[in-house]
Amino acid sequence: MSDGQDAGNSGRIACYLVALGGNVATQGGAPEATLRAAIQEMSKAGLEVVRQSRLFRTSSFPDPTDPEYVNACVEIRAALSPAEVLRRLHHIEAEFGRERVQRWGQRTLDLDLLAQGDTLLPDGATYALWRDLAPEQRLLRAPDDLILPHPRLHERSFVLVPLAEIAPEWRHPALGLTVQEMLDRLPRADRDSVRPIAPD
Repeated sequence: MSDGQDAGNSGRIACYLVALGGNVATQGGAPEATLRAAIQEMSKAGLEVVRQSRLFRTSSFPDPTDPEYVNACVEIRAALSPAEVLRRLHHIEAEFGRERVQRWGQRTLDLDLLAQGDTLLPDGATYALWRDLAPEQRLLRAPDDLILPHPRLHERSFVLVPLAEIAPEWRHPALGLTVQEMLDRLPRADRDSVRPIAPD
Protein backbone atom coordinates (compact mmCIF):
# COMPACT_ATOMS: atom_id res chain seq x y z
CA MET A 1 0.00 0.00 0.00
CA SER A 2 1.30 3.42 -0.97
CA ASP A 3 2.40 5.89 1.68
CA GLY A 4 1.36 8.98 -0.32
CA GLN A 5 0.07 11.59 2.11
CA ASP A 6 -0.74 14.66 -0.02
CA ALA A 7 -2.66 13.12 -2.90
CA GLY A 8 -5.25 15.88 -2.93
CA ASN A 9 -2.64 18.62 -3.33
CA SER A 10 -0.02 16.95 -5.51
CA GLY A 11 -2.22 14.82 -7.77
CA ARG A 12 -0.22 11.79 -6.66
CA ILE A 13 -2.21 8.57 -6.55
CA ALA A 14 -2.57 7.20 -3.02
CA CYS A 15 -3.94 3.93 -1.71
CA TYR A 16 -6.67 3.78 0.93
CA LEU A 17 -8.13 0.95 2.98
CA VAL A 18 -11.92 0.93 3.39
CA ALA A 19 -14.22 -1.30 5.46
CA LEU A 20 -17.77 -2.06 4.35
CA GLY A 21 -20.66 -3.32 6.46
CA GLY A 22 -24.43 -3.48 6.59
CA ASN A 23 -27.27 -5.48 8.11
CA VAL A 24 -30.40 -3.91 6.60
CA ALA A 25 -31.69 -4.52 3.07
CA THR A 26 -31.68 -1.64 0.57
CA GLN A 27 -33.08 -0.99 -2.89
CA GLY A 28 -30.04 -2.99 -4.02
CA GLY A 29 -31.23 -6.06 -2.13
CA ALA A 30 -29.91 -7.97 0.87
CA PRO A 31 -26.73 -6.76 2.61
CA GLU A 32 -24.55 -9.05 0.48
CA ALA A 33 -25.93 -7.51 -2.71
CA THR A 34 -25.67 -4.02 -1.25
CA LEU A 35 -21.97 -4.41 -0.44
CA ARG A 36 -21.22 -5.73 -3.92
CA ALA A 37 -23.15 -2.85 -5.48
CA ALA A 38 -21.35 -0.32 -3.26
CA ILE A 39 -17.98 -1.62 -4.47
CA GLN A 40 -19.12 -1.03 -8.04
CA GLU A 41 -20.23 2.49 -7.10
CA MET A 42 -16.78 3.25 -5.70
CA SER A 43 -15.26 2.68 -9.12
CA LYS A 44 -17.88 4.95 -10.71
CA ALA A 45 -17.01 7.62 -8.12
CA GLY A 46 -13.34 7.69 -9.10
CA LEU A 47 -12.21 5.34 -6.33
CA GLU A 48 -10.41 2.56 -8.18
CA VAL A 49 -10.85 -0.75 -6.37
CA VAL A 50 -7.59 -2.69 -6.66
CA ARG A 51 -8.23 -5.44 -4.08
CA GLN A 52 -11.30 -6.73 -2.30
CA SER A 53 -11.84 -9.35 0.36
CA ARG A 54 -14.50 -12.00 0.49
CA LEU A 55 -17.77 -11.18 2.23
CA PHE A 56 -18.07 -12.22 5.86
CA ARG A 57 -20.97 -12.59 8.28
CA THR A 58 -20.66 -11.35 11.88
CA SER A 59 -22.96 -10.94 14.89
CA SER A 60 -24.44 -7.50 15.41
CA PHE A 61 -22.83 -5.15 17.95
CA PRO A 62 -23.73 -3.91 20.52
CA ASP A 63 -27.08 -5.79 20.35
CA PRO A 64 -26.50 -9.39 19.16
CA THR A 65 -30.26 -9.85 18.68
CA ASP A 66 -30.19 -7.43 15.72
CA PRO A 67 -29.73 -8.92 12.23
CA GLU A 68 -26.22 -10.17 11.50
CA TYR A 69 -23.84 -7.92 9.61
CA VAL A 70 -22.14 -8.57 6.31
CA ASN A 71 -18.60 -7.15 6.23
CA ALA A 72 -15.77 -6.77 3.73
CA CYS A 73 -12.70 -4.62 3.03
CA VAL A 74 -11.30 -3.08 -0.13
CA GLU A 75 -8.15 -1.25 -1.14
CA ILE A 76 -8.75 1.70 -3.43
CA ARG A 77 -6.52 4.09 -5.36
CA ALA A 78 -7.31 7.73 -6.00
CA ALA A 79 -5.51 11.01 -6.61
CA LEU A 80 -7.64 12.60 -3.89
CA SER A 81 -7.18 13.86 -0.35
CA PRO A 82 -8.46 11.71 2.52
CA ALA A 83 -11.22 14.24 3.16
CA GLU A 84 -12.42 14.01 -0.46
CA VAL A 85 -12.31 10.21 -0.38
CA LEU A 86 -14.43 10.27 2.78
CA ARG A 87 -16.88 12.69 1.17
CA ARG A 88 -17.35 10.35 -1.78
CA LEU A 89 -17.81 7.36 0.53
CA HIS A 90 -20.49 9.24 2.45
CA HIS A 91 -22.22 10.07 -0.84
CA ILE A 92 -22.31 6.36 -1.73
CA GLU A 93 -23.73 5.57 1.72
CA ALA A 94 -26.49 8.11 1.16
CA GLU A 95 -27.34 6.57 -2.21
CA PHE A 96 -28.09 3.32 -0.38
CA GLY A 97 -30.28 5.01 2.21
CA ARG A 98 -27.81 5.47 5.04
CA GLU A 99 -28.97 7.92 7.67
CA ARG A 100 -26.56 8.82 10.49
CA VAL A 101 -29.06 8.95 13.35
CA GLN A 102 -27.87 6.27 15.80
CA ARG A 103 -24.27 5.46 16.62
CA TRP A 104 -23.64 1.70 16.24
CA GLY A 105 -27.25 1.12 15.22
CA GLN A 106 -28.64 -0.99 12.39
CA ARG A 107 -27.69 0.39 9.01
CA THR A 108 -28.07 -0.14 5.31
CA LEU A 109 -24.44 0.58 4.47
CA ASP A 110 -21.39 1.65 6.44
CA LEU A 111 -18.23 2.69 4.59
CA ASP A 112 -15.37 3.39 7.00
CA LEU A 113 -12.16 4.97 5.77
CA LEU A 114 -9.57 2.96 7.71
CA ALA A 115 -6.16 4.20 6.65
CA GLN A 116 -3.95 5.79 4.03
CA GLY A 117 -0.39 4.50 4.12
CA ASP A 118 1.41 5.73 7.24
CA THR A 119 -0.71 8.87 7.57
CA LEU A 120 -1.79 10.04 11.04
CA LEU A 121 -4.67 12.53 10.91
CA PRO A 122 -5.08 15.16 12.11
CA ASP A 123 -1.96 14.47 14.20
CA GLY A 124 -0.54 11.81 16.50
CA ALA A 125 -1.84 13.34 19.73
CA THR A 126 -5.42 13.68 18.46
CA TYR A 127 -5.35 10.18 17.04
CA ALA A 128 -4.18 8.81 20.43
CA LEU A 129 -6.93 10.74 22.24
CA TRP A 130 -9.67 9.05 20.22
CA ARG A 131 -7.98 5.64 20.22
CA ASP A 132 -7.77 5.69 24.03
CA LEU A 133 -11.25 7.11 24.61
CA ALA A 134 -12.95 5.40 27.57
CA PRO A 135 -15.48 2.75 26.49
CA GLU A 136 -18.39 4.56 28.16
CA GLN A 137 -17.58 7.67 26.08
CA ARG A 138 -17.48 5.93 22.72
CA LEU A 139 -21.26 5.80 22.35
CA LEU A 140 -21.61 9.44 23.35
CA ARG A 141 -18.82 11.17 21.44
CA ALA A 142 -17.76 11.27 17.80
CA PRO A 143 -14.87 13.30 16.36
CA ASP A 144 -15.61 16.37 14.24
CA ASP A 145 -12.52 15.77 12.09
CA LEU A 146 -11.33 12.75 10.14
CA ILE A 147 -9.15 10.47 12.29
CA LEU A 148 -6.69 8.17 10.49
CA PRO A 149 -6.09 5.36 11.04
CA HIS A 150 -9.59 4.55 12.26
CA PRO A 151 -9.25 4.62 16.07
CA ARG A 152 -11.08 1.30 16.61
CA LEU A 153 -9.40 -0.55 13.73
CA HIS A 154 -7.09 -2.67 15.90
CA GLU A 155 -9.96 -3.88 18.13
CA ARG A 156 -12.39 -5.14 15.51
CA SER A 157 -12.24 -8.68 14.23
CA PHE A 158 -14.95 -7.91 11.66
CA VAL A 159 -12.52 -5.40 10.13
CA LEU A 160 -9.21 -7.21 10.63
CA VAL A 161 -10.32 -10.60 9.29
CA PRO A 162 -11.29 -9.28 5.82
CA LEU A 163 -8.49 -6.70 5.90
CA ALA A 164 -5.94 -9.49 6.42
CA GLU A 165 -7.03 -10.97 3.10
CA ILE A 166 -6.02 -7.88 1.13
CA ALA A 167 -3.38 -6.06 3.21
CA PRO A 168 -1.88 -8.39 5.84
CA GLU A 169 1.46 -6.53 5.82
CA TRP A 170 0.11 -3.00 6.14
CA ARG A 171 1.67 -1.60 9.30
CA HIS A 172 -0.26 0.63 11.68
CA PRO A 173 1.71 3.91 11.92
CA ALA A 174 0.96 4.46 15.62
CA LEU A 175 0.94 0.89 16.96
CA GLY A 176 3.77 -0.45 14.79
CA LEU A 177 1.85 -3.69 14.15
CA THR A 178 0.83 -5.26 10.85
CA VAL A 179 -2.77 -6.18 10.15
CA GLN A 180 -1.92 -9.84 10.68
CA GLU A 181 -0.22 -9.08 14.00
CA MET A 182 -3.21 -7.05 15.20
CA LEU A 183 -5.53 -9.88 14.20
CA ASP A 184 -3.39 -12.49 15.94
CA ARG A 185 -3.67 -10.50 19.19
CA LEU A 186 -7.45 -10.77 19.27
CA PRO A 187 -9.12 -13.63 21.16
CA ARG A 188 -9.65 -16.77 19.12
CA ALA A 189 -13.41 -16.57 19.69
CA ASP A 190 -13.52 -13.09 18.17
CA ARG A 191 -11.63 -14.22 15.08
CA ASP A 192 -13.74 -17.35 14.66
CA SER A 193 -16.96 -15.32 14.91
CA VAL A 194 -16.21 -13.70 11.52
CA ARG A 195 -17.46 -16.31 9.05
CA PRO A 196 -16.91 -16.23 5.28
CA ILE A 197 -19.99 -16.28 3.08
CA ALA A 198 -19.91 -18.87 0.32
CA PRO A 199 -20.00 -17.23 -3.13
CA ASP A 200 -23.29 -17.35 -5.04
